[in-house]
Amino acid sequence: ASARAELWRVRGLAKPAESAEPAAPHHDAAPSGAAGPASARSARRAPCPPEMVSIAGRYCVDRFEGSLAHRSDGRLLSADYPPTPNALGGVLADWATKRERGGDLHARALPLPPLDPSQIGAASAPFALSRRGLRPSGFVSGLVAREACAAAGKRLCTHEEWRTACRGDQRTRFPYGDAYEDGACNVNRPHHPAAILHGHASVGHLDPRLVRVEVDGEPLLRLTGASARCLSRWGDDAVFDMVGNLDEWVDHKGGAFAGGFFARGTSSGCDALVDAHPEPYLDYTTGLRCCLDTAPAEPSPPRDTR
Repeated sequence: ASARAELWRVRGLAKPAESAEPAAPHHDAAPSGAAGPASARSARRAPCPPEMVSIAGRYCVDRFEGSLAHRSDGRLLSADYPPTPNALGGVLADWATKRERGGDLHARALPLPPLDPSQIGAASAPFALSRRGLRPSGFVSGLVAREACAAAGKRLCTHEEWRTACRGDQRTRFPYGDAYEDGACNVNRPHHPAAILHGHASVGHLDPRLVRVEVDGEPLLRLTGASARCLSRWGDDAVFDMVGNLDEWVDHKGGAFAGGFFARGTSSGCDALVDAHPEPYLDYTTGLRCCLDTAPAEPSPPRDTR
């Protein structure tokens, strides 16, 4: 009953501001046209679509962390909540039963983020969108990450593909070089949102408010592409935020996510991997990024030998 009450409460909230997608340069944009796998295929370029980066011509990787969108019309889903009805109901039920017991008075007064009413009861799997300046989607399970990449005409990266893309064409341990630089990527932050809201970093990981926490006026989770130094360079192009911001699911036996999220205490860079959770797992830190096999080159027309 408490979960139902929360559903009705959030139905009255306004749609998230990011539902109106910001303008972006051409190479940052998602494939044009209707959402879904057909549009992703039709927009494919050789070797990679415009929203992806070619990794030495062998395969393509999304330039930015993934945001989830409706397959029907391409509208963004609320990035602070699970995209599937069952998981969404579980998160709201958890909030309804624990909100009066966690954190101090200030933390308890912090409201839930906006939730698009169309997300409640949505039946179809979303598709993954890669674009600059969006809030990347958390609360993504490995199963949903796999489905969302497939719905965009792509696939999950293998761990080796992901790590290779992260290291850049110079094969460095971090996107920006071989030595760890504090603050270059949005990882290993000294403040943990669960400690701020719930008094301990190990509790409350289904709280939708965690990725909205700010410290000194700055959100702990940044928009895609906002960390200017966190670039994995490939020629004159680059992949953003492969270390930090959100963990990213990879295609790995038993389930795994890579890179580390903004408050994970890691300085392992491109080697950071968590393989302790199966693919159905999700929390506020788990996100996605997709890969794609390189499109075959168009065959050259036959030469006229007459």
